[in-house]
Amino acid sequence: MSLNSVRPWRNIYRRKSRKIYVGNVPVGGDAPISVQTMTNTLTTDASATILQVLAATEAGADIVRVSVPDEDSAKALRNIVKESPVPIVADIHFHYKRGIEAAEAGAACLRINPGNIGNKERVREVIKAARDHNCSMRIGVNAGSLEKHLLEKYGEPCPEAMLESGLDHIKILQDNDFHEFKISVKASDVFLAAAAYQALADATDAPIHLGITEAGGLTSGTIKSAIGLGNLLWMGIGDTIRVSLSADPVEEVKVGYEILKSLGLRHRGVNIISCPSCARQGFDVIKTVETLEQRLEHIKTPMSLSIIGCVVNGPGEALMTDVGFTGGGAGHGMVYWAGKQDHRIDNEKMVEHIVELVEKKAEELQSTETQVDAAE
Repeated sequence: MSLNSVRPWRNIYRRKSRKIYVGNVPVGGDAPISVQTMTNTLTTDASATILQVLAATEAGADIVRVSVPDEDSAKALRNIVKESPVPIVADIHFHYKRGIEAAEAGAACLRINPGNIGNKERVREVIKAARDHNCSMRIGVNAGSLEKHLLEKYGEPCPEAMLESGLDHIKILQDNDFHEFKISVKASDVFLAAAAYQALADATDAPIHLGITEAGGLTSGTIKSAIGLGNLLWMGIGDTIRVSLSADPVEEVKVGYEILKSLGLRHRGVNIISCPSCARQGFDVIKTVETLEQRLEHIKTPMSLSIIGCVVNGPGEALMTDVGFTGGGAGHGMVYWAGKQDHRIDNEKMVEHIVELVEKKAEELQSTETQVDAAE
């Protein structure tokens, strides 16, 4: 019996959308919400870009986007796609030939606004290239680059203008019998983005790519993204997400997973539940958690670990985690295994011991999952 079946207040009912594919990654329908990021290297520096793609993939990225601003970037894209273990989205603006070249280079998806790449014949050429090379598309509406006629009509970027832009672009693709697309309506303002996405969710069954664009640095951008994306995901809106941070793309992936994990929508790696610490702590909680986060980054199996400084909330939190440690007194604390008290250990040995226990539990959970898959 699942946790959600006995606690219905935990349920999130996702909006029904049709499913498309970005390479081998399903987006929409009943597919898991995928996590994306974007490289910030020069695409013409294929080696540096590939290294960044590999790092993002190791962090858990399902899809990686690469900017293709010129012909040299399009040429480099072929090698990047070849070396990437995940589908590559080519970010295209204005130049229809870059879209054709990216599709021919093996991009799994084109991030493109069909209304911004020229006349109908040019649009048809890009769509033909996408169709010929099994390439999907993302319509990317952004409050900061709305069409001039919409700004004149509405006076400023607003949800209505963003929705109209998105629907106009959708119509172009549908008029050309192309339906393998997803869509985003991003803004740096959380309220504007949320309102635009809610309107979009009601207006189309296309898969939705969520993002709060230009969210800011690591701390401020994480908070803004968590508020904006978290509320939309809670409403069931969103099929793939990208957290936009002025930071290493790996951090975008980490934050994306943390947002999904907090809502029970995706599970990857160790979810550490820890207290902020206070005068009651029996060990240095903050330093311990920082160390464990680094030491346990290699664990991909979903599991939970509680690290609590004292016995006020420690035992209760440990009851609900796979592995737990609660601070006590006299330089030692209690280790919990599968929610039950198991044994005591000295604080100085605690980190190494917990790492061993987490690795052991991860192996057990992975083995159980493999057996279930084999039985099915």
